[in-house]
Amino acid sequence: MSSTEHSRFRQLSLFITAVLIGLPLFIIAFNTLSLPWSGDWSTLSHLWQTVIPEYINHSVWLLIGVAIGVMSIGVTTAWLTTCCEFPGRSILTWALLLPLAMPAYITAYTYTGLFDFAGPVQTALRDLTGWGYGDYWFPEVRSLGGAITVLSLVLFPYVYLITRATFLQQSATTIEAGRSLGLTPWQCFRRLALPLARPAIVTGTTLALMETLADYGTVQYFGVTTFTTGIFRTWYGLGDLPGAIQLAGLLLLAVVLLMFLERWSRKQARYDQKHQRKALPFQLRGWRAFAAATACWLPLLLGFALPALQLIGWSIERAEVWLQPEFWQLAFNSFMLAVIAAVIVVLLALWLAYGRRQLPTPMVRFSVQFAGLGYAIPGLVIAVGLMVPLIVVDRWIIGLSQAWFDYNPGLLLSGTLFALLFAYTVRFLSVSLQTIQAGLTEIRPSMDEAARIQGYSGWQVLRRIHLPLLRPSVLTATILVGVDVLKELPATLVLRPFDFNTLAVRAYEMAGDERLADAGPPALMMVAVGLIPVILLSRAMLKSQRPALKEPEFVPVTA
Repeated sequence: MSSTEHSRFRQLSLFITAVLIGLPLFIIAFNTLSLPWSGDWSTLSHLWQTVIPEYINHSVWLLIGVAIGVMSIGVTTAWLTTCCEFPGRSILTWALLLPLAMPAYITAYTYTGLFDFAGPVQTALRDLTGWGYGDYWFPEVRSLGGAITVLSLVLFPYVYLITRATFLQQSATTIEAGRSLGLTPWQCFRRLALPLARPAIVTGTTLALMETLADYGTVQYFGVTTFTTGIFRTWYGLGDLPGAIQLAGLLLLAVVLLMFLERWSRKQARYDQKHQRKALPFQLRGWRAFAAATACWLPLLLGFALPALQLIGWSIERAEVWLQPEFWQLAFNSFMLAVIAAVIVVLLALWLAYGRRQLPTPMVRFSVQFAGLGYAIPGLVIAVGLMVPLIVVDRWIIGLSQAWFDYNPGLLLSGTLFALLFAYTVRFLSVSLQTIQAGLTEIRPSMDEAARIQGYSGWQVLRRIHLPLLRPSVLTATILVGVDVLKELPATLVLRPFDFNTLAVRAYEMAGDERLADAGPPALMMVAVGLIPVILLSRAMLKSQRPALKEPEFVPVTA
């Protein structure tokens, strides 16, 4: 095979790989876009007359509430930890990422256990006052407001992380010019830093809203009907797969709009100012320092510390669960899936990223970008889109087997681990792909050219040069994908084989049966593992800031 034929074969194989990975999205999009030509509006018309207005209403209010929450918390904490000096700032810089380790549905369980009528907070209130049921008002945890609060406390690190990076990169001359004109820290923030950071704020908020649309466990447990709960109920409760596909198409449309918003905000980021010298932080004293510390510690307390303490308390209360073989079987199932999925996803990411590096043609670039779209798509939408082709293939295999061998092999693809691993690959390939591509960009193309001059093939260049240099990126990608798989609930709940449970599904089942204490051990195990990527991210943040630490920690300007 000539080099030209080999190049064409590589391009075609990369394109086919991207198409297979995007197959669930193709199915959903095709079914949605073909409605005007098919003329069959009966299912969608019935859904529109009954449930879709409620789904839209709840989803819109949920998005508005979460957007306000994550922007308020994320931007405030990013500014205070970047541009102000107060006690505890060095700890808060990395500790504010800890809520990322707490899945939103786990936080929902803990807050229900704490603040429900039978929880310790209301019980203590009744004991102190002598009140009974109906004698006082207390905020309802299982409500739209409760879902907004929980999701905001868990997702604000998206805004915090991206916005803080922007604040660190802003030109010192701009802030110092404001100081010379007598502007206070608040005025510098409102008039100078905030307008320049607007694209980063939009990007972080959009990512948080994508996670909000993808959430199932929190809204289902709180009784908030959104598109994700509607898809699950239409498919499993009513057995209406076409209806579930059409609802998934509407949800996919909303996600695509958010993706365009996020891409647009990235383009706007080029107007931001960047400078090698960082602006020196304001020194806060007295009540201002106390207020700044409170504003930063409170989200950390409510978003991580309080739920973590509740999980620890439940785990101690149900200490016997840790000794049960069934619990460790669940842990084995979860970690087995995480490891297998991580290996598959990382290998595919290496194949796609290295192919793009060797063959940077428009078709290859488009194929790799398309393959990485899955992370923005809710797991439930991927599951619905995946079941349609798998059921068709299963029926075709069963028909051939019965015709040729008079034997029914049963379901070989749908309802098996194959379907689950396929969904994980579509959902989390982007995480691994971005990490490995970032590692490849740090390897100079001249190294590839020197290896080719010495007669190395493409495989030898990858094995002898790139893989040793990519070891940290590959390890990071493996950990990130494994932890995401461990926490994934909707796709696992829908596609898992019969009588096959994971830690996430067990915690969901226990909470659904109102056995919150029994949900503690599996939830705590997931949170403990979820801390690994947060620790890696925190170390990367601290490492990136080491050169700036040589400058003075603050300027003698009191505020």
